[in-house]
Amino acid sequence: MVGIYQRKLEEIAARGVDLLTLVPPYWREGRGGTRLERLHTRGYRLETTSIRANGHFHLHHFPGLGEALRDFRPDVLHVDEEPYNLAAWQALWLGRRAACRTLFFCWQNILRRYPPPFSLGERYVLRGADHAIAGTTGAADVLRAKGYRGPMSVIPQFGIDPQLFRPAEDKSPRLFTIGYFGRLVPEKGLHSLLHALARMDSDSHLLAVGDGPLRPQLETMVGQLHLYGRVRLEAAQPSSAMPAQYGRIDALVLPSLTRRNWKEQFGRVLVEAMASGVPVVGSDSGAIPDVIDDAGLIFPEGDAAALAGQLRRLQRDDGLRRHLAQRGRERALQHYTHAGVAEATVAVYRELTASPASS
Repeated sequence: MVGIYQRKLEEIAARGVDLLTLVPPYWREGRGGTRLERLHTRGYRLETTSIRANGHFHLHHFPGLGEALRDFRPDVLHVDEEPYNLAAWQALWLGRRAACRTLFFCWQNILRRYPPPFSLGERYVLRGADHAIAGTTGAADVLRAKGYRGPMSVIPQFGIDPQLFRPAEDKSPRLFTIGYFGRLVPEKGLHSLLHALARMDSDSHLLAVGDGPLRPQLETMVGQLHLYGRVRLEAAQPSSAMPAQYGRIDALVLPSLTRRNWKEQFGRVLVEAMASGVPVVGSDSGAIPDVIDDAGLIFPEGDAAALAGQLRRLQRDDGLRRHLAQRGRERALQHYTHAGVAEATVAVYRELTASPASS
């Protein structure tokens, strides 16, 4: 549904796939949500379909999916849903009736057990799917621990377009600017980021772009920590406007905090920043260290002093900033482009169509 992510779909279609992508016209979330953006639609069909229980992650489903499968008659049904929700059960059941090869996608990197009927539906998907794609090795480990025994690939759900996300040409001098781009919610660790900023000299600033329920608390904290004039809180931007945001910052921070039922599953902004030649600093929550590898700096989650220390290193060491900017760009091009994700995904499709579908 997000426009810049659709480049993956163009890349899949360009590899000889007759591709129909079905999405709802919008996804409801809290007081807002995400509306379908049509940005990259060349070479494949992007169509909307009706949705029930919109905004309910475990219960949403698509009443028109069966008819769409009968009309399109695909060889492969790629279900971009977690195996424990109703939409995945529905799609797998319909796909098997239509004699499709079926695969699902999973980000979940915490081993969680669900009560019925979700445990039963999850078991049905894990036993019946022809292939699984896990977004990270942590998610793959969880699928195996839950009993999935079928073929599996580890592929990020989306990549980046290196022509959109690239180093900024304007290198005019400015105050050291730290960036946070994403949802303003407690699990993203923004309290730690503000406390880290308060430990740094006044020539360092924070640009936070995003929306969420934490905004009033963050605005209050800015006053309590005497950070007036050093923090800019700006509203979330359309996906097409995000590449330009990375040219406004000198470092990108993702200070996520692990919760009982969540830890960082990937951290897409890390990849966008690395491709943009912006050094990244991430907490050690979930998949962040694996995504960054040696192309950025890590700190213990929730440790504001350690985060401030890593940011001071970047602020004071031009050589380190240049090295991480170059290494980050190299890593993004090597592992996280739409073209690379599409190539790996199409390889799964080819593998599936070379074997019979599950019965």
